[in-house]
Amino acid sequence: MDAAPNADAPDTDAPAVEGIDLGPVTGWLAANVVGALPPFTFDLIAGGRSNLTYRVTDAAGHTYALRRPPVSHVLATAHDMAREHTVISALQSTGVPVPRTLGLCTDTDVNGAPFYVMSFVEGHILRDEAASAQLSEPVRAHASESLVDTLARLHAVDVDAVGLGGFARREGYIARQLKRWHGQFEQSTLDGMPGPAVIDRAWEVLSAKIPEQQGVAIVHGDYRLDNTVLDDAGDVIAILDWEICTLGDPLADLGLLLVYWAEADDANQAVLGVAPTALPGFATRAQLVERYAAASGRDVSAVPYYQAFGIWKLACILQGVYVRYAGGAAAGDRSGVDQFAEGVARLGERALAEVEVL
Repeated sequence: MDAAPNADAPDTDAPAVEGIDLGPVTGWLAANVVGALPPFTFDLIAGGRSNLTYRVTDAAGHTYALRRPPVSHVLATAHDMAREHTVISALQSTGVPVPRTLGLCTDTDVNGAPFYVMSFVEGHILRDEAASAQLSEPVRAHASESLVDTLARLHAVDVDAVGLGGFARREGYIARQLKRWHGQFEQSTLDGMPGPAVIDRAWEVLSAKIPEQQGVAIVHGDYRLDNTVLDDAGDVIAILDWEICTLGDPLADLGLLLVYWAEADDANQAVLGVAPTALPGFATRAQLVERYAAASGRDVSAVPYYQAFGIWKLACILQGVYVRYAGGAAAGDRSGVDQFAEGVARLGERALAEVEVL
């Protein structure tokens, strides 16, 4: 294939895009992504509050997805682009639906931070009730089943066979996660003020009641409906947002899925102000658990603990998001961030209440 002309000379009339150094990134894409033809346009995709995703369109109309860390207030050990790229690459031939990885840039001189490029998967991303309403009730029902079946398929992957045996520690997942997220929470202070004390209390109780881990799996860490792409039939065709994936206890993914899964008339219907699964047709949380048990063969009796842990972890994540945006971080979805401080406390109280009764 002929080299792309003027790869390092972007269109000087192109608008600036937060998080993209247009000239160097254009040059890198032209040199490293087969078939990519400059000039490129970059559109920040709505919905991301942590790592940033851009839709990249080249001169021939080809589309790609570019992922990079936030542009400021990045915590140590978070937002590891090579980590995401490694896992997605390892899953390419497993039957687990993921985008195709097309290139990883670790040279921070190119864009100020590492980034990677993957195929752009077209489909439905159900971030709110309006998006879910575009699908029929039978499609919503099938999407519920596909979401659980896909999770079970991910958890069935042999980590050694796909080259991820040394990716992370295998045992003690929940203990490691409690330590990690509590540490992140302690670092996420605003003007020197710590977050709600209930997070610390919930951490202590969760640490005292950790269930025995059932085997080792690839744990996505943020598995929920709006982190997948669906086709028109409701099948999951891509799992997105792998930034906190690791090896560990598969039931943690199921617990967090339940945290985000709203049912009609729930008292806590919308964790983040949206409820894409509250419409008729979607499965209930109990049905999700039952289907996962059947698909995976795992004992799900301890799921209430993992759900409480998921609530607590979400509170820690939201504290970090709140501090980052309140501190002036640019790019990403800023909507509703002012309410996050109160939401962190509410989630901490809910996690504490749910784990104390176990």
